[in-house]
Amino acid sequence: MTPDFRTDPMDSPEGAGKARQKAWKAWQAYSKAVNRNTPPFVRQVLDPVIKPAAEPVARGMVEDMIGFWVMWHLYGGFEGLEQFGLHKSTIWRKVARFRTMTGQHPDVFEMPGISIDAAKYWASADKKVGPKPKG
Repeated sequence: MTPDFRTDPMDSPEGAGKARQKAWKAWQAYSKAVNRNTPPFVRQVLDPVIKPAAEPVARGMVEDMIGFWVMWHLYGGFEGLEQFGLHKSTIWRKVARFRTMTGQHPDVFEMPGISIDAAKYWASADKKVGPKPKG
């Protein structure tokens, strides 16, 4: 049975709001830099046409690739993901997509601001999703 967190609610859906504050400041800096380097034609003419179609697709791809990158490192790469239950062709497809998006293999890619401590993760609780990697 899943726990019912309604009896232990946070102040808001944002929790304490720490992630929101940090993300907003980072987004403001990024947005300012992009807008400064984007021709007005793109912002005024193309943006209203392309943005509504592109944003949902981009969000899904970013979410999928970040999750894949995290799992790659937690489960020890290709063999670990295969032991987890992903099919070889799925792993190859995700590696190819990741390389296309980032220019690097997930094994060597470093995500600024995010670090993964697999040993700490696996030691932190008795129950995790999927089997612990062998080796």
